[in-house]
Amino acid sequence: MKAIKPLVISGKEVLPLVEGGKGIAVSNGESSGAWAAAGGVGTFSGVNADYYDEQGNHIPCVFHGKTRSERHEELIDMGIRGAINQARIAHEMSNGQGRIHMNVLWEMGGSERVLEGALAGAKGLIHGVTCGAGMPYRVAEIAMRHGIYYYPIVSSARAFKALWKRSYHKAPELLGGVVYEDPWLAGGHNGLSNVEDPRVPQDPRPRVVELRATMRALGVPEVPVLMAGGVWALRDWEDWIEEADVGPVAFQFGTRPLLTQESPISQQWKDRLLTLKPGDVLLHRFSPTGFYSSAVKNAFLKDLEDRSDRQVAYTREPEGDKTEAIAIGARGRNIFVTPADKPKVEGWLAAGYVQGMRTPDHTMIFVTEEQSFRILKDQKDCMGCLSACSFSNWSQHSADLSTGKTADPRSFCIQKTLQNIAHGEDVENELMFAGHNAYRFGTDPFYANGFVPTVKQLVDRLMTGD
Repeated sequence: MKAIKPLVISGKEVLPLVEGGKGIAVSNGESSGAWAAAGGVGTFSGVNADYYDEQGNHIPCVFHGKTRSERHEELIDMGIRGAINQARIAHEMSNGQGRIHMNVLWEMGGSERVLEGALAGAKGLIHGVTCGAGMPYRVAEIAMRHGIYYYPIVSSARAFKALWKRSYHKAPELLGGVVYEDPWLAGGHNGLSNVEDPRVPQDPRPRVVELRATMRALGVPEVPVLMAGGVWALRDWEDWIEEADVGPVAFQFGTRPLLTQESPISQQWKDRLLTLKPGDVLLHRFSPTGFYSSAVKNAFLKDLEDRSDRQVAYTREPEGDKTEAIAIGARGRNIFVTPADKPKVEGWLAAGYVQGMRTPDHTMIFVTEEQSFRILKDQKDCMGCLSACSFSNWSQHSADLSTGKTADPRSFCIQKTLQNIAHGEDVENELMFAGHNAYRFGTDPFYANGFVPTVKQLVDRLMTGD
């Protein structure tokens, strides 16, 4: 195993080991502070981060506004307050070691305002910001105003080139590195483009080599590339270390830090990770963001798959091959489907899926009355946690706060389910993000007999190559 040498990241020499910033309350001040204390780069999630009272009790995310815009403002205020809180915890736990980064999804609701507020309120405690899930053109401007480093998360050289030419070339000295996230293997939201096949993973090395070549051609400083997605053990990546075509490289770990003593996820979640087998993580497109994402197969995802499977194209009047009438709903209004689809719809109705719900694609899905009630309530309760949401048709970019499209019942309220799994124990009926290598918890001897390491023990293990 090649020697693993420190790198300068966010202005300080640290181990080339970076904690991935994972979703709502999953990577927090405690986990990131411990990672930094071990000599690496800790990353807490700035997405609706948790806030605690003076006694250290978590304050639940409860909304009181009567309108979406009122709840949206509450969400932003809570997000800023929570991020400042987590930054302070991380700073205290790090003991001045390593570096602390904040992770933000660019497409989260009010991302720029949350980032600005957090950096102002936690001045000097956050050394860098990582940002993906969209094209974060303005993150360089924000970094300049607050004097911190920025780390865009990309999945292709083309995406970075667009960011550099439009914005980042104005602040090259604060570009701390570029996170390359493998869109086939990473957990959470993934950056697959429309021309890439989700069923055909590509080798990340040629893509990273292309990214480095593009960076050099553009005159970008020789900053580290942070390899993310599918990273489990450094021994697997030995041929990347000190290779000229890759350049300086660090490794970002998203899934492995889930199973540590400092990880805030529930014991049930940790136990579930130890049972996973190859193929138990699904790359899907149910997210209301419109992005692909990867999560553990469970009853929650099965419900979404089944919901989409109970779907047909329809018209309100006979049209083309849609000639067969079926009465839908309490009022018995007719819709028209093809002769081939009519028996399917009749079967769903007979099985209790009696509520038809329209989608933006001129199709109808069939759900139970209970499912329909829950979907409609979740849509009504929207608080604008995304800049634009396909599930509720919220958009912060338009005057009427709407995407102008029909709300999509094939999706789900991502704020609700991520809050639930982060603060509850039900890992079957909520969305559980994980990378595709999560099955290795069950095969890696490090975790034999249910062993759960501290962050320091995990970092020491990683430095051995394993």
